Amino acid sequence: MSAENKAVDLQAGGNKEPIPQGPVLVVGGAGYIGSHTVRQLDQAGVEVVVLDDLSTGHRESIADLDKRGAFEEVSLADRTAVDDVFARRKPVGVIHFAAKCYVGESVENPSKYYRENVTYTWNLLEAMRTAHCRDIVFSSSCATYGNPVEIPMTDNHPQDPISPYGRTKLHMEHMMDDYARAYDIRFAALRYFNAAGAALAGGLGEDHHPETHLIPLILQVAQGKREEILIFGDDYDTPDGTCIRDYIHVEDLGDAHLRALSFLQSGSERIACNLGTGHGYSVQEVIQAARDVTQHAIPARIVGRRAGDPPRLVSGGTIATEVLGWTARHSQLRDILRDAWAFHSKFPAGYASSTDKS
Repeated sequence: MSAENKAVDLQAGGNKEPIPQGPVLVVGGAGYIGSHTVRQLDQAGVEVVVLDDLSTGHRESIADLDKRGAFEEVSLADRTAVDDVFARRKPVGVIHFAAKCYVGESVENPSKYYRENVTYTWNLLEAMRTAHCRDIVFSSSCATYGNPVEIPMTDNHPQDPISPYGRTKLHMEHMMDDYARAYDIRFAALRYFNAAGAALAGGLGEDHHPETHLIPLILQVAQGKREEILIFGDDYDTPDGTCIRDYIHVEDLGDAHLRALSFLQSGSERIACNLGTGHGYSVQEVIQAARDVTQHAIPARIVGRRAGDPPRLVSGGTIATEVLGWTARHSQLRDILRDAWAFHSKFPAGYASSTDKS
């Protein structure tokens, strides 16, 4: 980071930096992490507009903004419609969550991932350039690193992705870097590890179809939706033989996006950093903690390893703390599981299962 890049001092519930003087366009804001970030922006007094095609997002997660006319049901595939949103809404910054994110699917159908992740991001960047909108915070991923060459994985870890999903995320970062150099775009690339948990205030959580993430799958066993949770391998070089991952609370992720936006709005040009806790939990540890939180037995069965699963993925980055003043305040494993269980208990079949849209 250059010497002039200064830390942003944000406090819970408030922002000591001036809030953006105009709307922030949250692309993919009806999705899991996007909807939590939208709520935090709204509570901080930032004017928010959500752009989402609802292909994987949920209108219920942004119901308040929808009622206020701050939701644009638009696909990034439609460049004319995206340009129209920029012309009418005049955003001063963008937070970009919209992307396909299943590693296995990306291997089976890379065309979909290069189209919807890379090409659609190009549409977004071109719309920003046309509208003279400079600032974009990008939801990137530790998948851009590929197999770890060191644990913990630092912010400067080599980027050598092993899946089409990871490669498309890295392409998106490269595009933003090139646009920053040529067209005066300012960008933040936030590479996060395993997003988990649900809103502290309730009403928002993880609702994917299909679900592939460990914690909601474990909670589905506690709900009686699944008979057991599968553990893919118990012979890794870890203390209990199961894979270790770094879990980060979705509320902490939202906070980081607000800080990154404020960092750019203060005049800083770019930042790329990890978002993680620096501590990993094994699959067995997550299952046992879920048993304690839910008071359910949660049967588990060992099966063979999955191809491409590294034994450990743990963040070691410091830039988010040193430059953005960010810390993971809610990411203790039991806190993550408690909040996720509260959401899944209230919405047993996802957002569609309840008329209470709080």
